[in-house]
Amino acid sequence: MKYSYYPGCTLKTKAQELEKFALDSARELGVTLDEQKDWQCCGAVYPMGKDEVATKLSSVRSLAAARDKGEKLVTLCSACHHVIKRVNDDMKNDSAIREKVNNYLELEKSYSGEGEVIHFLEMLRDDIGFDKLAEKVTNPLKGRRIGAYYGCLLLRPNREMNFDDAENPVIIENFIAALGAEPVKYLYRTECCGGYLVTDNKAVTDEMTENIVRSAAMNKVEEIVTACPLCKYNLEESGEAGNKNIGVSYFTELLAEALGVK
Repeated sequence: MKYSYYPGCTLKTKAQELEKFALDSARELGVTLDEQKDWQCCGAVYPMGKDEVATKLSSVRSLAAARDKGEKLVTLCSACHHVIKRVNDDMKNDSAIREKVNNYLELEKSYSGEGEVIHFLEMLRDDIGFDKLAEKVTNPLKGRRIGAYYGCLLLRPNREMNFDDAENPVIIENFIAALGAEPVKYLYRTECCGGYLVTDNKAVTDEMTENIVRSAAMNKVEEIVTACPLCKYNLEESGEAGNKNIGVSYFTELLAEALGVK
């Protein structure tokens, strides 16, 4: 299986482990992730203004490039996935945005949202299958109680993201189970970590992340896994992960460990 791959900026700087273990695991699974040439930052935050198209252009370039190769576009970072997926929805369903973007980009073939962007976790679930993934595990993570932390961006808004049930998702729990560990659900696993509030109102982020980690601790979670670099940062820096003895990891680290490539 071969995919176009969009890494995003953070995976080349502060979140290199998220990418490294994904690429190592993909090779072990017989998957080729072909990094796109000349990709540009997605903007990190989906622009809410209806007349704002400039910050959507880089996403459309990546989507169109994958479309032209006949490949799905795979993402890893929750923020990148959120932005690109929603921009793709705009190009498919908003004729005004579609016309403005195509007029600006002047692509050889105009883009109308016909490409497909999927998260690495969706690739594991839908294209490989968690049953097949379990068969590839050489180092099962038996006896470990692991809690998924989804946060906001993978799940919401539900119609546009179409990732899993926004209120009661199971994709990461099923992923954890496929690796041989025990998935543990807890109350705040789909609540916001505070996001970018950490830059100007850290007290709010502290309170939000403490609720998340405290909830995990009450359910005897030993480790939290996430797909979002900002969530990981906030849970480690603003939450109670340190004094509750709960580690915070990227889901790709677990995958690489279970596949024996970490």
